[in-house]
Amino acid sequence: MTADLVSPSASFLAVLTKAAVAFQAKANDRPTASAVVNALLQAEKAAKQEHLLYPFEPLLGTWQLCFATGTRKVRRGGIVLGNGFYVPKFAVAQISFQAEASDAAIGKGTIDNQVEVGPVLLRFTGPAHYLGKKNLLAFDFTHVQLTVLSKAIYNGAVPGRKVTQNIYAQSARSLPFFAFFRVTPTLIAARGRGGGLALWVNVANDED
Repeated sequence: MTADLVSPSASFLAVLTKAAVAFQAKANDRPTASAVVNALLQAEKAAKQEHLLYPFEPLLGTWQLCFATGTRKVRRGGIVLGNGFYVPKFAVAQISFQAEASDAAIGKGTIDNQVEVGPVLLRFTGPAHYLGKKNLLAFDFTHVQLTVLSKAIYNGAVPGRKVTQNIYAQSARSLPFFAFFRVTPTLIAARGRGGGLALWVNVANDED
């Protein structure tokens, strides 16, 4: 079924929304890290059970990373989620998805992922391919920019990286990807190829 972006909030969505709004407002009354991890896992499970499908268009725009888990390896080659943490105030990590209307309809776009810590800005960009039937966005970073105090230190191709010639002809599973399982006007949540979970908040809401 196609996801209803304004459906009534489940308890896990209330936790995620509170976490996103409090983070954006720099408030202290945030849900605990364990509560957010649990809510993310519940949201992911619900998306699978309800067969939610999200179009590409609601993802377009700029989102600030609010919370992430990361992963750690365990014996026998498995991985487990990290404890999860809110992104510290001194680091601003944002991800942007862009596409022309005609391209968005067929899942073609670009991705921009940047981290700013004090005077240092590291930015990766490249093509993105959204598979709406899987809520999966595959991408390939082809360009990197490093600036310090607004001065470009490097601006060019990603060093040492083999560029995929045409990601739209590649299997999404062979590329880095995010599998989105919750999309609202306020937040987006996804699992990365490495197994970690992440929660982003809509930057546009902070500009109102």
